[in-house]
Amino acid sequence: MGNSLNFLRRTLLLLTILTIPHLSASQGTQHKSQPHGLEHLLAQLSHWGKHQLELQKEESRAEYRIIIAWILSFIAASVSSAGGVGGGSLYLPILNLVAGLDLKSSTSYSAFMVTSGSLSNVLYNILFTSPGPGGKSLINYEICLLSEPCMLLGVSIGVVCNVMFPEWLITALFAAFLASSTYKTCSAGFKCWRLETEEVRRGEAFRLERGGNEVDEKEMEEPLLGGGAVGGLRVPWKDLAVLLMIWLCFFVLHVLLGDEAGKGVVNIKPCGVAYWLITLSQVPFAIVFTAYILYDKKKRRSQPQSQQDVDGKDVAAETKMEALPMFVFPSAALFTGVLGGLFGIGGGLLINPVLLQIGIPPRITAATTTFIVLFSASMSMVQYAILGMKGIGQASIYAAVSFVASALGLAVVEKAIEKSGRVSIIVFMVSMVMVLSTVSITCFGAIDVWRQYTTGSYMGFKPPC
Repeated sequence: MGNSLNFLRRTLLLLTILTIPHLSASQGTQHKSQPHGLEHLLAQLSHWGKHQLELQKEESRAEYRIIIAWILSFIAASVSSAGGVGGGSLYLPILNLVAGLDLKSSTSYSAFMVTSGSLSNVLYNILFTSPGPGGKSLINYEICLLSEPCMLLGVSIGVVCNVMFPEWLITALFAAFLASSTYKTCSAGFKCWRLETEEVRRGEAFRLERGGNEVDEKEMEEPLLGGGAVGGLRVPWKDLAVLLMIWLCFFVLHVLLGDEAGKGVVNIKPCGVAYWLITLSQVPFAIVFTAYILYDKKKRRSQPQSQQDVDGKDVAAETKMEALPMFVFPSAALFTGVLGGLFGIGGGLLINPVLLQIGIPPRITAATTTFIVLFSASMSMVQYAILGMKGIGQASIYAAVSFVASALGLAVVEKAIEKSGRVSIIVFMVSMVMVLSTVSITCFGAIDVWRQYTTGSYMGFKPPC
């Protein structure tokens, strides 16, 4: 009798194990109310397996999105570097929509990418790019000196306006300004293209008149390309020291202010007395630095022509930017800084078309704008790192992608310019970035405005605190 019961129990246990995966919830028995220990264990193992499978699928999807984000960032950096703009307006939608990062992380990652791409461009322009007229560097350090203090001040003013202005007004102003700038930049590009075509025709006629002399042909191509003798470039260490001093002063002020939540080195209360004193102190800093730079520039211009020749300047090759009033660049920098802080994008996308409209040659505009963006973007990058940014390792990978892509894009464009003899390619690249930025950021703003409208959020002006 005992052997029969043992056999029956083993048979039932085996049948239970075999039928557990096929049981449904409606087929309840006495074991349903009091589940067997083995049945519960198998159910837990099945649930754990399904959960692990879902996690693997999510991880594979995340890795797939990250790879796509790297590819798109590489393309965006290549295109942006050609025109001398930072590309932050292109990085934000890629990081937010494709990589799946939140807006705050996307902004901090973008600062790393813009800084890395700008550094790559600056190094390439100094080490590999042929000099401009008279053997001078394509980077105009005087424009950088005159622009940097007022641009950093303008960014702070724009950030305060960004807090006060409603989202719909910011989106409308951005769309109107950037659409107008895009149209003017495209018009300047087509005008430059026509002038280059005329220069090519005149060069061809000159070559035929001289019997196809290659030396004469090169002489005609050099003004078209804006090139000069290779070598003889010098780094103006005095100007770099002043720029670094400006950067350090404004950086210390920004670190003391902290982020929007008041988190900083000394944790100053937002909109308190100390907060406004530090904020307003940027005004005398900008005025003092700009006044010193204007005085130094005026002093250099008053030097005798022979002394300028000793300093390595080719007076005959001075561009028309020397004839512009000295206050033009600080005013333009302050304007673009305010817009950059208001719209939440880098200044390169805004100051580039302004310099083109002033009349600065495209290659000098691209190189100079990149140098300016390097200082402003690096300030944001270091500030994010000091204030406890998360994901610095992942941001560094994106920065490395931007560094390589920027150098490669700039090299390709330089080759295209040398081969075609048309610097208007740079203007058209700037126009392309501006069109893409107008579409992406305007769409982002429109989505936020619609979300505020549907949720009944306040859409009027707000106090700064």
